[in-house]
Amino acid sequence: MSSRQATVTRKTRETDIELTLRLDGVGESSVSTGLGFLDHMLTALATHARFDLTLRCEGDLAVDDHHTVEDCALALGRAIDEALGERRGITRFACAYAPLDESFVRAVIDLSGRPYASVALNLRRDMIGQVACEDITHFFQSLGVAGRMTLHLDTIRGENDHHKAEAAFKALALAIRDAIAIDPGRAAVPSTKGTLS
Repeated sequence: MSSRQATVTRKTRETDIELTLRLDGVGESSVSTGLGFLDHMLTALATHARFDLTLRCEGDLAVDDHHTVEDCALALGRAIDEALGERRGITRFACAYAPLDESFVRAVIDLSGRPYASVALNLRRDMIGQVACEDITHFFQSLGVAGRMTLHLDTIRGENDHHKAEAAFKALALAIRDAIAIDPGRAAVPSTKGTLS
């Protein structure tokens, strides 16, 4: 198996991002976005997906959190896509559930090469830390598009918005871990078309 890793830089007038990703890692991460809650969620994502992630973002936080959250998702999605290459031999489909106390979230993904994201977290607060709840939803949508994956993420039950958001990141991490896994019985691209592009 070739090394499944990627380095992404993204520099705009709104953000300056450097990111390295190794899919076949151990869950080590170093994340610095200027947004404590986003750092916490990305660390959880890397830990439970068991990929190694280094991400540094300097964003226009004097404006608000939106560009930082969105651009980190776009950079991470692009890195996942690049690290997967032609997606030969991967499991491709996965679903996972993650609870956090009273909250319970389901993630279903298909690393199909077709970008689509349906996200229903049912968050009620305006903010968690310095991150707007609408931007948490937007993070997952942007990740799905940039990662060229079909993603369905749903809160099944929950009351505490921090718990729901964290369970969503953890459920997605578990689904990604299973979907990117190499299927030892499959050397080909897992598609009747012969391509996932």
